[in-house]
Amino acid sequence: MTEIVQQPRIVKMLNQRAHDLLLGHNFAHQQIGFIHTLEMDYGEPLKQRTLLEVEVAAQQKRKLKSTAHHKYRAAASEQLHKAIEKMMSEQLSDIDSVIQNTIGVEDSVCAMLDILATKSASVGRLEPLVNDLSWLGRELVTLVNLPYYRNQRSKNTAVKVDSPALALRYIGLDNLQLVVPTFAVRHWMPYSTEPFSLLKRRLKESAMANAIAAQKIAEVNEVNPSHAFTLGMLLNVGQIALVRLYLKVFEQIWQRKVQFARTTANKGLHTALLELKPDPLFLTTLLSEQSLAISAKIIEKMAFKYLPFNSVMQQLVNGVEKGDTALPLTQVMLKARCYSQYLTLKQHQLVEPDETLSWFSYFKFTKKELKALQASNFNNLAIQID
Repeated sequence: MTEIVQQPRIVKMLNQRAHDLLLGHNFAHQQIGFIHTLEMDYGEPLKQRTLLEVEVAAQQKRKLKSTAHHKYRAAASEQLHKAIEKMMSEQLSDIDSVIQNTIGVEDSVCAMLDILATKSASVGRLEPLVNDLSWLGRELVTLVNLPYYRNQRSKNTAVKVDSPALALRYIGLDNLQLVVPTFAVRHWMPYSTEPFSLLKRRLKESAMANAIAAQKIAEVNEVNPSHAFTLGMLLNVGQIALVRLYLKVFEQIWQRKVQFARTTANKGLHTALLELKPDPLFLTTLLSEQSLAISAKIIEKMAFKYLPFNSVMQQLVNGVEKGDTALPLTQVMLKARCYSQYLTLKQHQLVEPDETLSWFSYFKFTKKELKALQASNFNNLAIQID
């Protein structure tokens, strides 16, 4: 197979693997056929007596019963997820409702991001918007008092900030271009992602890595780094929407079906439903196939005046039309998403060196870009508060 043909297949495979990893390390391994040797018991086998004929018959009967139950449970899961898919499709068709009721995006946040993109931005213009967002005010006050970000010469002379207005002035406009989109996306994260216990944390880490990678790549290529950071942070808002919506709809429909089984005294269905949990395969398919398009719709509805994101998102979703070239910010976002996925796959030893080489080659990373990325901190914002 030629390199030209092979590279897109590798890129698609690694993108799917990164989505699988969001839902769990073991799940990602299972999807590529790994055997969980750590879960296997290699202890000495116990000596077993020869089974009596009546016991053999009973064992076969239990096996048949178990097989029948598994088939029944699989059928119940299929029926459940058909209903979930239908309801999610209906809700996703009303993107305004998703923005307001599922994610909880406030107009004030969009206005702040737009103001920060202009040369006329000022703390005075931001202050009334922050006053409308109590959660953001609390976050800014907490941030400005963190020792990690404060350049404090002495504990005796350090000033403790206790108001959002003062916190805005301490942080400064340049830092706010990084802080506001970061806090906004964190605020939109699901409160809980059970039974995928690490999903919320991985969504946060992915957004942060994506934004910082975009910022660094933009700086190397003389693209607006603030725009790149903001779009990098917003790029996976579709994932947040789909995760929140799926877990919410699953719970609603599951409870409805359990109540029906109980009311109709359908013990087999009731037992099968009680064993069902949100399906990682269903969710990872949703994320890999729909999240980017949902992100594009959400970002378009944010109606930014000064952030040039809509054309970029259309190119990311639909590809570059024949005869056109990818916008500079589009190229930055493609590389940033690739590198952020690479970081998490590498951390979990789920990407091979030859795969990485092919991946980076496909997106045409330069040595200068990779050097800048390798020297970057992807865990904390690069800000310093005086």
